[in-house]
Amino acid sequence: PGRFADYFVICGLDTETGLEPDELSGENFEQTPLRRTFKSKVLARYPENVEWNPFDQDAVGMLCMPKGLAFKTQADYREPQFHSFIITREDGSRTFGFSLTFFEEVTSKQICSAMQTLYHMHNAEYDILHTPPTNDKDSCSSTGDCNGTSVSKLQRFNSYDISRDTLYVSKCICLITPMSFMKACKKVLEQLHQAVTSPQPPPLPLESYIYNILYEVPLPPAGRSLKFSGVYGPIICQRPSTSELPLFDFPVKEVFELLGVENVVQLFTCALLEFQILLYSQ
Repeated sequence: PGRFADYFVICGLDTETGLEPDELSGENFEQTPLRRTFKSKVLARYPENVEWNPFDQDAVGMLCMPKGLAFKTQADYREPQFHSFIITREDGSRTFGFSLTFFEEVTSKQICSAMQTLYHMHNAEYDILHTPPTNDKDSCSSTGDCNGTSVSKLQRFNSYDISRDTLYVSKCICLITPMSFMKACKKVLEQLHQAVTSPQPPPLPLESYIYNILYEVPLPPAGRSLKFSGVYGPIICQRPSTSELPLFDFPVKEVFELLGVENVVQLFTCALLEFQILLYSQ
């Protein structure tokens, strides 16, 4: 106890189990395969387990990638995305998670072939559903012509061709921590991701940076700051003293940008009046 981070976790595509539909996202077979969600797995975690914070694989796996695996091609937007989450146990204790989700190229030929097969099946089903009867003289309407340039062809704008496209899949690296040092964790993960994608290798092996954050960086004492080394630069976090407000390491500006001033005031009023508050989001 008293370490900055308890676990380093990697979630993503398990090439052995292949493409499994994500039941938590509901039935989405009407979507094109690139727009469907597939089941993600916890691929690795370090350490295997810590005594004071047992690893909850189901919760971490779901919260790291709440929408499951996403696939894209070279034509899609693929910038990394960061988010945080909290796991609250039955006794009320909390542990905090910080995840960076990015896209990496799929190197498994089996996965690429499986995606191509899904597209063949999807397009065949779509053509069956949208092909007009042969005796319908009005089938050559404004939505298409009789030379095959039908709506089914237009519908395939986000298709995948194994001979032409590069397939990418989402992957997530995550830190599980006892305290909510959001900015510091975000910098750690961003620098690790930068080291993986950079053409130049980092000064030290990546394992040494992960070992350092898990075993050698302590929690800062109350009322003190802590500075430790990241892959490409120093990382600083500060823990409030017992006489200060509790740790809140999130930018309040984003709340106002997302909700607007009037809604924030209304939300704050509801909190003071102890109303039940529900935030609904995709």
